[in-house]
Amino acid sequence: MAEADAPFDAEIAKAEIREAALALGFASVGFTEAHLPAEARERLDRFLDAGMHGEMGWMANRAEQRGHPRSLWPEAVSAVCLGTSYAPEDDPLATLARRDRGSISVYAQNRDYHDLIKKRLKALGRWMAGRWRGTDLKVFVDTAPVMEKPLAERAGLGWQGKHTNLVSRRHGSWLFLGEILCTLPLPPDAPETDHCGSCRRCMSVCPTDAFPAPYRLDARRCISYLTIEHAGPIPEEFRAPIGNRIYGCDDCLAVCPWNKFARAHSEPAFAPRAELHAPRLAELAALDDAGFRGLFSGSPVKRIGRDRFVRNVLVAVGNSADPALRETAQARAEDPNPVVAEAARWAAGRLASA
Repeated sequence: MAEADAPFDAEIAKAEIREAALALGFASVGFTEAHLPAEARERLDRFLDAGMHGEMGWMANRAEQRGHPRSLWPEAVSAVCLGTSYAPEDDPLATLARRDRGSISVYAQNRDYHDLIKKRLKALGRWMAGRWRGTDLKVFVDTAPVMEKPLAERAGLGWQGKHTNLVSRRHGSWLFLGEILCTLPLPPDAPETDHCGSCRRCMSVCPTDAFPAPYRLDARRCISYLTIEHAGPIPEEFRAPIGNRIYGCDDCLAVCPWNKFARAHSEPAFAPRAELHAPRLAELAALDDAGFRGLFSGSPVKRIGRDRFVRNVLVAVGNSADPALRETAQARAEDPNPVVAEAARWAAGRLASA
């Protein structure tokens, strides 16, 4: 490798950054300008203007920064976009048939991926700052107001499919994304083109019809939104379609035909913890706050809190068609949290009528 004070060669720099990123465990690396085209910003504006973000006020509050990376950091010149595969080894939808068990989204069955990816991003950033003196940079995972999917598309990592998530020809729909905005003038890679064709599997499989049109998501109908971001009672029209999904939903991701090219990840931190893979609804419904925190320590599930989680579990209990779980629901009918208590009464009534 060249010395740190060697003349800067942008193409060599890209090759070295890519090599260093892959060595750190990233699966995909691409480069683009720290800028988004008007089309991406207009798509965000249409989404917000239609109110499809629901209760996610933080999206509207920071829309300007989200649509303009340089309004977030004016000095940014280039974006290094990075993908980490979390492709599962087994069928992620298999648990849906086990109605006495809860289905937790693949990405949340172990440690919080933000921690691992941010650690790797910082390691790559430190290496870049040491390799090219005077380089300034900032690292981002999806907790910051950066439109990471459009950036990744422009950097060639994949394209936004009809389910609005990124699809990769090598990794299917299973990529965690991260970005490094930097002051290095790095030539952009060619953007990826759309390869969805006439396929509509992701739209057709959605239990709650959350896609009003291709490439458009109404988050208010999305099970991931309803079980994670939505704080109040889950609207009754969505309760039965939710089934036993108690945190997130993988349906639209799992049915994408491009997944056939994805190899199962080899990251131990993403391997499902036994207690979070198809956990028993009866045990989850009995969790108090301390038990919830203990079970989900270090997990992204912990973010939603015990009350919202047990609400989800009780909806799944009501959908189980298992009379043995009626007692489980009744035990929560007087829960101190009114949203939990209402979900428990609904579940008990549903099982009684069944």
